[in-house]
Amino acid sequence: MVEGSVRAQVISLPDSGRLLTIGRIILAGNKVTQNRIILREMSLKTGDTIRQFQLNAALSQEKKRIYNLRLFNRVDLEPLELEPGRVDVLVEVQERWYTYPVPIFELSDRNFNEWWENYDRDLSRVNYGLRLYQYNFRGRNETLKLTARFGFSKRFDLYYKLPNLGKNQKHGLLFEYVYSEPFNIAYRTDDHILTFIGAREPLRRGNSFATTYTFRKSFYRTHSIRAGYMDIGISDTIFRLNPGYLSQDRSQQFFTSLSYRFVAEHRDVIAYPLKGYFVTATVTGVGLTPKEPARYLNFNGSFAWHRQVGDGLYFSLFSSVYANTNPGQPYAIISGLGYDRQYIRGYETYVIEGSVFSLNKVTLKKRILNREFPAVMRFNQFSQIPLAIYIKAFSDFGYVNNYPFYQNEFLNTRLSNKPLAGAGFGIDFVSYFDSVLRLEYTFTSQATSGLFLNIKKEF
Repeated sequence: MVEGSVRAQVISLPDSGRLLTIGRIILAGNKVTQNRIILREMSLKTGDTIRQFQLNAALSQEKKRIYNLRLFNRVDLEPLELEPGRVDVLVEVQERWYTYPVPIFELSDRNFNEWWENYDRDLSRVNYGLRLYQYNFRGRNETLKLTARFGFSKRFDLYYKLPNLGKNQKHGLLFEYVYSEPFNIAYRTDDHILTFIGAREPLRRGNSFATTYTFRKSFYRTHSIRAGYMDIGISDTIFRLNPGYLSQDRSQQFFTSLSYRFVAEHRDVIAYPLKGYFVTATVTGVGLTPKEPARYLNFNGSFAWHRQVGDGLYFSLFSSVYANTNPGQPYAIISGLGYDRQYIRGYETYVIEGSVFSLNKVTLKKRILNREFPAVMRFNQFSQIPLAIYIKAFSDFGYVNNYPFYQNEFLNTRLSNKPLAGAGFGIDFVSYFDSVLRLEYTFTSQATSGLFLNIKKEF
């Protein structure tokens, strides 16, 4: 995303402290999006009063809230004083393209670096198929996603999100269903590297259902409760290679879960934040029925802070902690650094599994380009190509408390139970629809170094 500016042609009268009354909120450009979806994000309402000197900052804040809906390429707000003391607000948006049938041709591994280094650039580890995204479904910011994936890891997904229910649009629901039938799976971890096996028959079958209720109490704070069910069955081959893949030497097992999550989102642009802060905390209980052998409670909390410290110069900090009450959980659901985009830079090719871990990231970046380039395209949504480029330096620190059964068997001990660090420099490219490409050269506390490629933001 290339930063835009609020078109604030504010009334230039000498008394900047005079009181203004907000008149009409005029929306333009939202051919698909319903008015109420945009108005829900605005704190300014018809009849509100505001001091003239506060108007620019208020409109800038409104712009960020509307843009963070991630429905629009551009958002502009302009105050219009058609009569003394009364200001209308014109909100102009350029809608994104909302329907995407996207062919799948992707690596099955956690990241490009893992595929390149650990699995010798093996092209058989490719997934193919089709994803259908329907954003802003019915003009209500609802999301419908269907996935049919084949190849290395066979999987079918259904995802439907309704975020603006109720009179005040504070309630939401999310429904998810996943069926997986991979012919290749990781059945163990050896020296912090996932070990895969392939077969002509499915090695695992899984079904999972989940329903999430969300309550968005304010613009910035969301509470959610998620109830889930998952059942897994493994082949005789996997059972023989790793009897602990599921609990108590089982080849079939189901898991129920209930979790609560709190999110406080105060960042300027969620897709690539430069200012503001973010807090999230999740508590999950697994094993809610008497028949389930796997029972545990885990906690995961994260904090991110972003600040501009100079002209085009930005500082960011990220911290995360995780703790699990059952260090003896089955291999199918173990966690650690390397999963869910939580990793120390420089260790992208490893999974460092454990029941407790902490992670800290520090980044200083300088913007060297921020502009739009004309494109010869038929549709307005693609008439300009935005591009922002940042150079950066960074330093990461982390620690993982190893699982007792790994320690007892002298497995995966090289990177656990010791401080880990990675530091380096890189460059970020930010463009269409919040896409981010990161190139980073990292040195680690294990006396290794290398160039790493990532296609998502840091955190």
